[in-house]
Amino acid sequence: MRGEIADSTGNLATMSALRVGVLAYPGCFASEVFGVPDLLTMAGHVAGPDGPGYRVSIVSPRRRVAASGGARLDVGPLREVDVLVVPGFELLLDADLDERLGALAPETAAIRAHFSTGAAVVSLCVGAFLLADAGLLDGRRATTSWLHADALARRRPAADVRPEELVVTDTGVTTTAAFSAMYDFALDLIRRHGGPRVARVTARLALVDDARTSQTPYVDARLLPRPGHGFSERVMRHLDQHLAARYDLAGLAAVFGVSTRTLLRRFAAETGRTPLAHLQSSRVRRARHLLETTDRTVAAIAASVGYRDPGTFTALFTRHTGHPPSAHRAAFRPRRTPGT
Repeated sequence: MRGEIADSTGNLATMSALRVGVLAYPGCFASEVFGVPDLLTMAGHVAGPDGPGYRVSIVSPRRRVAASGGARLDVGPLREVDVLVVPGFELLLDADLDERLGALAPETAAIRAHFSTGAAVVSLCVGAFLLADAGLLDGRRATTSWLHADALARRRPAADVRPEELVVTDTGVTTTAAFSAMYDFALDLIRRHGGPRVARVTARLALVDDARTSQTPYVDARLLPRPGHGFSERVMRHLDQHLAARYDLAGLAAVFGVSTRTLLRRFAAETGRTPLAHLQSSRVRRARHLLETTDRTVAAIAASVGYRDPGTFTALFTRHTGHPPSAHRAAFRPRRTPGT
């Protein structure tokens, strides 16, 4: 039995044992260094001795590497592999990316050199920033952690950043969403190389969800940098305090003593969006909280955030989160045990 994996042109290249290299570097997440190899190891056991296997190595242009938290990693020299996996690293919203990525110039060069051979490159989470600095995302679709997607888009305007996607592959370059999306990638790799049965059984053994399609349901807008300042902040605060009120652009402009045209222009200049778009996002955020923490019906929650028609609310909620309200409640509401 032989497996298949898409090569850098998007065609299918057939091989037996797939050579996977994980690029370790100072400060990378140790769990992302070992998460994919561990799942591939499980897949190898599921496939059996006659199935396609994986030869995994931890590589680095450095002789010594300490991962996040100071964990020492046993690394080998760079070598030819079929797939190079680039893990993520701790990235704070106020971090100096130029300084952080500048210190990883040897890794960026290694990524660029590997891709030039025609082999595949994969980033996990914010490892996408290393691929971006290597020039691999220009003109390609890509994703990363939803928390840092805007920063990636600003840093690399030539990249088509898709913050809602879990795994994006574009002509030999694969990027994944936040942290646990490394398992979504690994399962896709297993599916391509070992077949759907091996991927399905591996997912069951590891208790990994193999049916996720988007990271949108996990986005917590409260953690995102709040756009705007001055005028737009006052408008947003007013809208947030009147979530259930009917949206009235003329009335909103009157509150702030400006024309509707001036309101839209100033708000867009400071935030890049419309007041209505902000209001809808705030309504969905409040509805998500109520779905996760109360027993109120969908209709009651819809009314509490300004929608008399539950159907209109459901359509808006689904568009923003990727799931209808009932599915979101089932997925994200904490399970109760007897007596709680």
